[in-house]
Amino acid sequence: MQVRFGGRYGKTYCRKAVRRSVPSLRLGKGGGLATLVNLLYHPNNFQNYLHHLSGIRTSFPSTPKTTREGSETFSNVEVKSLGNSALLRYLGKRSIAQQVASQYCKEVHYRNHDKNYFAVGFPNRSGGYEIRNAYFKGCISPKDISVISKGNKDCHVFEGFIDFLSYVVLHGDCDAIVLNSVINVPKSIDYLNRYDTVYCHLDNDKAGHDATEQIRILCKGNVIDASEEYGEAKDLNEFLCKRMNSQGLVLSCGFKR
Repeated sequence: MQVRFGGRYGKTYCRKAVRRSVPSLRLGKGGGLATLVNLLYHPNNFQNYLHHLSGIRTSFPSTPKTTREGSETFSNVEVKSLGNSALLRYLGKRSIAQQVASQYCKEVHYRNHDKNYFAVGFPNRSGGYEIRNAYFKGCISPKDISVISKGNKDCHVFEGFIDFLSYVVLHGDCDAIVLNSVINVPKSIDYLNRYDTVYCHLDNDKAGHDATEQIRILCKGNVIDASEEYGEAKDLNEFLCKRMNSQGLVLSCGFKR
């Protein structure tokens, strides 16, 4: 039963949820849930119905809590050069070589929920870090875009830093903007307008395509969708991993063997 209270002209409407379209039933009077139930059930049974309703509510399983990226609180944050073997193995499984990761990433140790952790950290322009390890993906605030400037005339845009590192493995260094989230597209436009051509290497999904189109609209220069390179993969890193596997290349602690 679908119910809308306080409808147009103070009416209350009910409609049975069926596959075919049916006219709405106008009861002709306002009121809350108690009024509605009184109308649907005999008044003598109303209290029993409420008791039954409360029993039904308590029988539903609780919804598990989810943590949004960036909503965690961190303390005792320590940043050092990347060298932890577990983190290098994690990057190796993502086909990111140590020499590439060490150039752009840090090793971040932090405390969260009274436990100590460490992760690969990628800095942004505001002093925050995107952090990744085999078990966690998050952000040490403030969250912002990351800017890599090498003095080139072209700039490359990536959604996450793993895709950026994948590009460096495949093609070498470049000027780049790492959004760290597609919602950060507006923050990148002032930087992107400094370049003649912008290449977008965003995810092959609706969010990625929409972000590319947003950049195309907001930027003054030439904007090219570069996702054709990895058209059959969800992102640039997946494309890199498949390519490395097909060539029989394995990265152990970041080095080819």
